[in-house]
Amino acid sequence: MRAVGAEKKVGVVFFDKGGNTHYSERTMLDRVGIAYVATGRDRIDPVTNRFDFSIQQVDRDEAERGLEEARKMFKEGYDLVVLDEVNSTTDLKMMSVESVLALLDEKPENTEVVLTGRNAPDAFVDRAHLMTEMRLRKHYFYSGVPAREGIDY
Repeated sequence: MRAVGAEKKVGVVFFDKGGNTHYSERTMLDRVGIAYVATGRDRIDPVTNRFDFSIQQVDRDEAERGLEEARKMFKEGYDLVVLDEVNSTTDLKMMSVESVLALLDEKPENTEVVLTGRNAPDAFVDRAHLMTEMRLRKHYFYSGVPAREGIDY
């Protein structure tokens, strides 16, 4: 939001967040003019409403597509590119740490890149200029409370 307010060109690549019905934040991105690409499959079963934790080939293919979308944003002159959930995507072995590092090597000098998600690999932390750590200590999801629109998605 700050970058858009300063008239910067901002893009977000959502890793492992496919589907169109579970992500209310995208509505706001549309409203303020932040470009985004969602990769991954929809992991919420429409019948049971349960999350599918399995990792399939399509997840790996979609993760690689996310890296390509980030490369496009680099080439299109974005000032800020957010790689949302890229840390957890590598932690879950959907793509290699090396492939993300290779992407970072291609980053234009004037482009800021933000990597988000749990379990950032040491190689990302070593490369970072700034690192903030948020960690899960407790979540109602694990005690059976369903995700809520506008709060969790």
